[in-house]
Amino acid sequence: MSDDLPLTSALDEETARAELYGLIAELFYLPLRPELLAQLRLAPTQAPEAGGYLEEPWQQLVGMARDMDDASIEREYHTLFGGVGKPEVFLYASHYLSGFLNEKPLAQLRQDLAQLGLGRDDATMSDTEDHLAFVLEVMRFLVAGEDASVSNLTQQSRFFAAHVQTWVPALCDALAAHPQARFYAVLSSLLRAFISVESQGFDLMA
Repeated sequence: MSDDLPLTSALDEETARAELYGLIAELFYLPLRPELLAQLRLAPTQAPEAGGYLEEPWQQLVGMARDMDDASIEREYHTLFGGVGKPEVFLYASHYLSGFLNEKPLAQLRQDLAQLGLGRDDATMSDTEDHLAFVLEVMRFLVAGEDASVSNLTQQSRFFAAHVQTWVPALCDALAAHPQARFYAVLSSLLRAFISVESQGFDLMA
């Protein structure tokens, strides 16, 4: 993942899309690195074009990062997504699509990943492939990858429709409604807005 945050300059649209997918993936995968939080707190909050759809949720995320200290954000992460047994909020597609983990949605995802020539590296990721961070990283790759036969708009649209649009809004709903979610509720608002923008873009392709 890139250490550069979006909205730092007038990046071309595809680069900005890829960076935002990568950033949100990292923000959800593990408790945040102090270096990333420090960078987030210093990030510009004004979009290159004023009034952009993502400008307000981005401003809210940066503002929340500035309002909370590192320890509070880390505790919130563990409260929501950690613990022994059932977490407060699941980050796995299978939970939202079937009600259980490691079910048919995961099998279908693995099949689609194999067709793209992609898979999980067991040495670096212990979670299953339907974790939000993994799915968003796949989207980042499909936007920014160098192999045009895989990283293209057609593949992006197919993967997004099958493995992002189907369940991520429900995850955002869960975080927005959770009484102990502050930083991650705001992060879910940015994710929701980004997914909405992407949905509209892919609809225009149809």
